[in-house]
Parts: sequence; C-alpha cells; structure tokens
Amino acid sequence: MNMKNILLILITISFGPFINAQDLSTLDKVTTVEFVETTIDYGKIEKGSNGVRTFTFKNTGEHPLKIYNIYSACNCDIVSQPEEPIAPGKTGEIKVKYDTEKVGPIVKTITANTNTKEKLIPLNLIGEVLPANTDEDNEENEKMKM
Repeated sequence: MNMKNILLILITISFGPFINAQDLSTLDKVTTVEFVETTIDYGKIEKGSNGVRTFTFKNTGEHPLKIYNIYSACNCDIVSQPEEPIAPGKTGEIKVKYDTEKVGPIVKTITANTNTKEKLIPLNLIGEVLPANTDEDNEENEKMKM
C-alpha cells in the first residue's frame, strides 16, 4: 500500500463516526394521542350535502405531537390539519371533506402519520349518500298521499 491509500483509510476511519452519527436532539420524541372518535358516522345524508367533518384529538403524552402527513385514498379532501406541533395537554383538529356528489355507501379511511408509538393512525368515515330529493320526487310523494 502506498502512503496515499493509508492516509485515505485513516481519514475515513477518523471521520466515519461523525458522518454516520445522528443528532439525537433533532429526533422527534414519541408521544401519545387520544382521539374523541376515530370513526365519524355521516349517517344517511343527501347528495350534495355538507361533507365537512372534524376529528378532534388531545395530546396525552409528555412531548409535542407532530402530524407529519395525512394520507387520503378516498373521495375526501383534508380541509385542515395542524401545521405546528400540539403541546402536551392541548387539543387539535383534522377537518376532512367527503365528496357527497357520489351516491352510495361511505366506507373510507384516512391515515394520520404522527410521532406516536403507532406512527400511523387510521381514521374512518362511514355512512351513506342518498340521491337528492328533487321537486319531481316531492310532487310524486304528494300524489301518492292523496
């Protein structure tokens, strides 16, 4: 081995631990969270109804709660979510909006990615969107009552 290779090996060995070490102060500490409800039941709602609902939660741990992302693979949008960490003992909200233009059963899940032990927390939406009651339907119902 020549001197250049030996020097390269010594430098790599010397700086290796610094390159791979993580700054523990930047790691998110694990906390706990409690949702008022993890399933929102829309019940039977009419097509075109207001589809906004709110999941309310409380940080029950000792460290700030962070919600990194909320994944939605359904006909719903995330209207709002906390941008800043939630302090211990404080509450927060995640607002979702289901697309009520789609008639049929609602069985959907969104997932909150957090700094809790579970990391991924499923939040469920259930219910049924019924066809809108039109004026023709109302007239037909009135005729049937006579």
